[in-house]
Amino acid sequence: MPSALRVFLKTTEPSITMIRIILPTHLRNLAHVGSEVTLEVAPPVTQRAVLDALEAKYPMLRGTIRDHGTLQRRAFLRYFACEEDLSHESPDTPLPEAVVSGKEPFIVIGAIAGG
Repeated sequence: MPSALRVFLKTTEPSITMIRIILPTHLRNLAHVGSEVTLEVAPPVTQRAVLDALEAKYPMLRGTIRDHGTLQRRAFLRYFACEEDLSHESPDTPLPEAVVSGKEPFIVIGAIAGG
């Protein structure tokens, strides 16, 4: 084989990103995990992609963060990243670069109600 001939492999599979997720205590207990979980998520990294990966790895969380049928966020949960409330953003909006790079976590917070 001539030395000038090289074979280049092109991959069509997107690179996998490691996302950090912090869950509220009641969901940690249900999933039997610590305060933070790390998941592989394929780009584009969105709320929907992160929550889909979370529910795939921890099926006991299905229906606890999002409604089973509509996949809408449960009323007493909020999503935060980079000190911003992302709860009312579209589920398909890309998450901030700091979350995608693993510098910052995606946070699910249980709201407190009552008086």
